[in-house]
Amino acid sequence: MSERPDDTLEMEPAAKVEDVAEPEHDEVDAAVIAALDTGDTAGLKELVDGLHYADVADIVERLNPDRREQLLTEIGPDMAPDVLAELDETVREEIFEAMAPEQIAAHVQELDSDDAVEIVNQMEAPEQQKVLEAMPAPDRRLIEQSLSYPEESAGRLMQREIVTVPTHWTVGQTIDFMRQAAEGDDDILPGSFYDIFVVDPMHKPVGTIHLSHLLRAKRPVKVTDIMETELKLISVTMDQEDVAFLFRQRDLVSAPVVDEAQRLVGAITIDDVVDVIHEEHEEDMLALAGVGEDDLYDAAIDTTKARFRWLLVNLFTAILASLVIGLFATTLEQIVALAILMPIVASMGGNAGTQTLTVAVRAMAMRELTSTNAYRVIGKEVLVGAINGVLFAVITGAIAWFWFDAPQIGLIIGLAMIINMVIAGLAGAAIPLVLDRFGVDPAIASSVFLTTVTDVVGFFAFLGLAALFLL
Repeated sequence: MSERPDDTLEMEPAAKVEDVAEPEHDEVDAAVIAALDTGDTAGLKELVDGLHYADVADIVERLNPDRREQLLTEIGPDMAPDVLAELDETVREEIFEAMAPEQIAAHVQELDSDDAVEIVNQMEAPEQQKVLEAMPAPDRRLIEQSLSYPEESAGRLMQREIVTVPTHWTVGQTIDFMRQAAEGDDDILPGSFYDIFVVDPMHKPVGTIHLSHLLRAKRPVKVTDIMETELKLISVTMDQEDVAFLFRQRDLVSAPVVDEAQRLVGAITIDDVVDVIHEEHEEDMLALAGVGEDDLYDAAIDTTKARFRWLLVNLFTAILASLVIGLFATTLEQIVALAILMPIVASMGGNAGTQTLTVAVRAMAMRELTSTNAYRVIGKEVLVGAINGVLFAVITGAIAWFWFDAPQIGLIIGLAMIINMVIAGLAGAAIPLVLDRFGVDPAIASSVFLTTVTDVVGFFAFLGLAALFLL
């Protein structure tokens, strides 16, 4: 079909791949550092202006504190407020220490409400109060209201800037409203949005319209004729993990958030949910190792304090394993081969248990492991442990036999391997479930208990069998 002349769009030439390829991080960092060292402010601003705000935040984080302060001094007034939202919390705190509350408030009020709430929420109480007092009253009230909701809830996560239309409007009225709002001095539209919410006179959501559906409809059509009425409403008090699970299950791009009276107060969009998923998975991963999420940017003394607690717990569990070894001191004195082979049993059990533990913690976080299928999952992991135990029993038993020319040693380490890997499978799946039942975060405490179980069982089984068969 031919197009009318007035419908023809002038297309820009397609960009070549090499024209849009981003430079390597190391190259950009080197260029920024060179500009800082030579005092080339113009070149520095040109470098930064050509980058996405998330990339600027990455550069700020990678610089040492002195150069970081210099960079912000040079480009501070021209820095995009979105850079603050992308910074690591510890780095952002360092930057805020050099800024007046009025400066911080000026940057924060330029952000979308969800980003502004996140930044203000992470401030210490005295600084938070000063920044809020420096903000215009309408912005301050919105942030304070969001801060009144529980930590890590939908109320803290939602964006307050939303597009709502009454039920009696048409498609044409809706489009005209958005155009006029965008052209006005005070743009009330969110920076990016995917859905328009249809509300009744009580401001309760009755439907949602995807932008793609709106643009395909004719102007006289009423919004109620094209809206989707099957809404998944999110309570302001819903936990952010539950929100992320809901988005994943229902393939949502955005969802309305309602208060206790079911009135529409905001919306959660997929970009915020992606951040939640990333944060939760990162938190679980770091917790398994006993480190904090800001460990990379914390001062050495703070990192030392944070890691010391779990290392202390590990020390006591290691002592417990050593006490088990001490019970068989006489056996070890008579058969030196046992001391050489003993770490193999504990190590294999620990690694097998960690594999099971990682799968179990991840499955619990994704709601794939619950009380409904717990016994089946535990049974499977025990079976996997038994199969692997037999396979590695044959391998290690043969090695020990030829190494020390003693078939009894090979038999003992083989049996101990089977016992410890079965227990490792059982413990790796059961420990997270038990801890969760008692209200303890499985990601934080599971690894400590698992290490203790596999070490104690491994040493006891190996040395106990040696004492039984060889002495």
